[in-house]
Amino acid sequence: MEPLNRFDRILAILIQLQSKKTIKAQELAERFEVSLRTIYRDIKSLIAAGIPIIGEAGVGYELVEGYKIPPMMFSKAEITSFVAAEKLVYKFIDQELKNHFSAALYKLKSIVRSADKDWMETIDKHVVMKSNQHSQLSSALPNTLTVLFQSIAQKNILEISYQATYQQESIQREIEPIGVFHENNHWYIYAFCLVRNDYRQFRTDRISNIKILDQTQFKQHPDLEQYLAEREVEVERTRVIIQVDQQFAHYLHWERKYFGFQEETIKNGKVKMVFDVKNVHMGFARWFMMFGDHADIISPKALKEKVKELLQLQLLRLE
Repeated sequence: MEPLNRFDRILAILIQLQSKKTIKAQELAERFEVSLRTIYRDIKSLIAAGIPIIGEAGVGYELVEGYKIPPMMFSKAEITSFVAAEKLVYKFIDQELKNHFSAALYKLKSIVRSADKDWMETIDKHVVMKSNQHSQLSSALPNTLTVLFQSIAQKNILEISYQATYQQESIQREIEPIGVFHENNHWYIYAFCLVRNDYRQFRTDRISNIKILDQTQFKQHPDLEQYLAEREVEVERTRVIIQVDQQFAHYLHWERKYFGFQEETIKNGKVKMVFDVKNVHMGFARWFMMFGDHADIISPKALKEKVKELLQLQLLRLE
């Protein structure tokens, strides 16, 4: 975050004092990246301005009860949703957006009653969102989403360095970003590529550099929702039917939607599952091999042949 000027910092300290029951000077110093002496001066300035702050050595600062916007709008269920939203947002966005969201959340918490602050902090300590093993954004770019949102709002052209799956080195592209979407644990940009003169999607974790250019977009583009809807219609799908041992079928539950699961029926200890699959010969075939000793392929025959081929190749490697 950029250093705040003194006025903005003092205002932010007041908001943070309102957002928590008690806060230590050290915590304020770390957040605003200033010395303890600076925080002491800022607190004195707030007191001199008539803000009723109580301070106790070793405990921290707090506002006199009642000095805040009247607590008239949030139920406990709504307050609980703030905690859930904070955990999810921090997992899925870049560092710069996290900083802005944190600042916004402090303002929101500042109008919550003291008893509800305790409720919120208690829940917060008991909710953990584990980070993904694979980063959804480039580790070298802490502000990818921030830049994307800014360029979309301003209709600026972006210059990106992109590592495509089929190339060893990064390629340079100038794009007109249309929208951002999250799918299968990755963020994607949908954009008009000025080099290819066509629409493309780019995975954000493969972007090694991103820059907003002065030029503005010159084309009128379709909406992101329209692109996503048309993409689903255009993709060729294959109807697949498999039969899985009933006692094993629940292990497939979490991933089957990704492979186009449609319906299931249970009969005689077997679960028959129907899929409309995008990539039947690679993605689905390899997924099936994970549990193939507990399942049978009913159709199509080509899927059976592909699984046999993959198994034979695997046996050769094991010899």
